[in-house]
This record gives sequence, C-alpha cells and structure tokens, in this order.
Amino acid sequence: MPPELTSLRSPRVVTARKLGKRSFRGKERRFLAEGPQAVREALEHLVEVYATPEAADRHADLLDAARAARVPVLTASDEVVAEMSDTVTPQGVVGLCRFVDRPFAEIVAARPRLVAVLAHVRDPGNAGTVLRCADAAGADAVVLTDASVDLYNPKAVRSSAGSLFHLPVAVGVPVEEAARALSGAGVRVVAADGTGERDLDEELDAGAMAGPTAWVFGNEAWGLPEATRALADAVVRVPLHGRAESLNLATAAAVCLYASARAQRAR
Repeated sequence: MPPELTSLRSPRVVTARKLGKRSFRGKERRFLAEGPQAVREALEHLVEVYATPEAADRHADLLDAARAARVPVLTASDEVVAEMSDTVTPQGVVGLCRFVDRPFAEIVAARPRLVAVLAHVRDPGNAGTVLRCADAAGADAVVLTDASVDLYNPKAVRSSAGSLFHLPVAVGVPVEEAARALSGAGVRVVAADGTGERDLDEELDAGAMAGPTAWVFGNEAWGLPEATRALADAVVRVPLHGRAESLNLATAAAVCLYASARAQRAR
C-alpha cells in the first residue's frame, strides 16, 4: 500500500516543520516526539502519528495501540518523515503531541518530597537528561524556570528518553516564585553548586537530606548566580574525591537526586 502522505507541501508537513520554532510551538501548544520509544511513552498525549511503511510494519504493535487510543495514524514517505524529523537519521515514526506541562500551583499543592528545579539551564540536551535523571530517581516533579530552555525543544524531548511523559513538569516559573512556594509547602530548597559551603556527604551523614527537598540546578557554564543561591536554605557541593576538576550538570544532578532519594527511603 502506498504511503498516504507524500508531498512535502502537505499542510501536516508544513505544520510539523514550523513546530521546530519555539514561538510556533507555544502558539499551537503542540510539539513533535521522534522515534518509537518516545511515541510509545507519549500515547496519552498524541494528536496524530506518522510512520513510514517500513516502520509501520516493524512497529505494528505501537501503531495498533495508537489506533486503539483513537489516535489517527498516517503512513508517510521516507522524505516526508525526514522533513518532519530533527535528527540526521530518522527512526521512521513521529508523533504530534499536546503540551504536557502542568500549573506550578498544582505541583506545590501535591506536597512533593523530591523536586528538580532547572534554573538558568540553557542547553536542551542537559535539560532533557536532568529530567530523565529526576524520573529515574523517583522525583515527584520537575520545574523549569523562565530563564531555562524550552521544555519542548526537540533535543530536550529526545534527551528525556520518554521521561517527559512520566512525571509532572511545570515551565516558565520565576526562580524566586519557585523557591518561595516550595519553602512554603515545607520543602527544603537546596542549591547545587560546586562552590557550595556544605558537602553532600556531610549533609547525608547529618540526616539533612531525609526530608522533602527541592534541588536547584544552574547553568552549565557559570553555575548559579548569587541571587539564586541566596534563595536556597543551603548551597551544597558534590565532593570530588579524585582529580576531576568538576562534574557536568547532568551527572551532578543524578548524584544529588539519588542521594536525596536514598535518604528519604531510608527514613
């Protein structure tokens, strides 16, 4: 059977390409998820699915699940799917998704015990990876401040490896508001910074990580500004026991989130 979408000028294809721009994504409240794994995780948020004939055969179970959820599935030529994709080597399946972010007030009202706050994080790959780490550590939510990268940037979506669809995420929250509201909900706000006065090992030994905690992570290159550090109840560094100069953002976030998760479970 020939593919249903073959023209690069099709309105669907034109719209998909426009979704590469943040302003258009925000206007439409739509974004693209590429690859079978991402589309599978996005099932509850799908508007449409596009697949090449070869990918449709290989991932028939995924497309059947989409149809069962009453999501339209259209076959498309390789050229069309490549035009929709942001990657060099497309996997043959693209999902058009609704935005998934939730109101920040809803996250606070749920009385979270572990939150990752991305303040001033500009690299989409790092943002997606931190979101994935938070999901793996069992965090209750992720918050992206208004100074951080767009959650729906294609690289951020791809780097989250499906975790974007697993836990509540709020976007566009001023860091001052995030810190104030979380503190008011009984959550200890801890800024992660390589120059922090406190050591993560010492915090764990003192039992300071067992309560509800929101970790604030900063910019990849220059960390957290002093004004943001001042909002935190504590500024904590990950100890470097070897000769490495520093840890990258995603690695440091994974260490911090898992430290909190373990301390909370032990309690």
